[in-house]
Amino acid sequence: MNWDILKAVLIIIGLDLILGGDNAIVIAMASRNLPKPLQNKAIILGTTFAILIRFILASIAIYLLTVPYVQLIGGIFLCYIAIQLLLDDKEDHNISASATMFGAVKTIVIADVVMGFDNILAISAASNQNFHLIIFGLLISVPIIIFGSKVILHYMNKYPIITYFGAALIAYTSAELILKEKVVQSFFTQIPMVHILFPLFVIVLVCLIGVSSKKQVH
Repeated sequence: MNWDILKAVLIIIGLDLILGGDNAIVIAMASRNLPKPLQNKAIILGTTFAILIRFILASIAIYLLTVPYVQLIGGIFLCYIAIQLLLDDKEDHNISASATMFGAVKTIVIADVVMGFDNILAISAASNQNFHLIIFGLLISVPIIIFGSKVILHYMNKYPIITYFGAALIAYTSAELILKEKVVQSFFTQIPMVHILFPLFVIVLVCLIGVSSKKQVH
């Protein structure tokens, strides 16, 4: 396994850990009114369908990332997601619980696809258009979403510095995506050590915005 693949694998796992937390909340809230025996079934079915849809959307995203300007736009959007991760201390998830397993599964799938778009885009960007890495990213997200996300959320709330590491990882991915945009590559090639300096600049910018927003709140 070469360094590029290992780096992509580590980034994908990190992105799943950081961006998968909200999905665990959705799953818990959507199935909370079901009888105990049906809750696990709803969680497994809902997560399975959600991951299948994620794979389809990620495959489409890989194709779209080859279209001019899409990598640039996607990189800017991921940068926005990184900033929002630092600005939104608490998200109000208005997810209605269902009394039927079908209703709970439907809620889980719809909410996961809507809320998981950032995860899909980030995994597609980090995979370097490698389908095997996308499959790995989606498979590894299943246990993370079901078992690990609540733990991550707990520690992110307890130790806010973890949120900054997550935002920095997303910012790095956004910078890498922008650097791959052929339309702007001619500009970036004129800058010495651009593949180190530009990601560092984006990471510092995102973290500074997060720090300044916290100071304004307090």
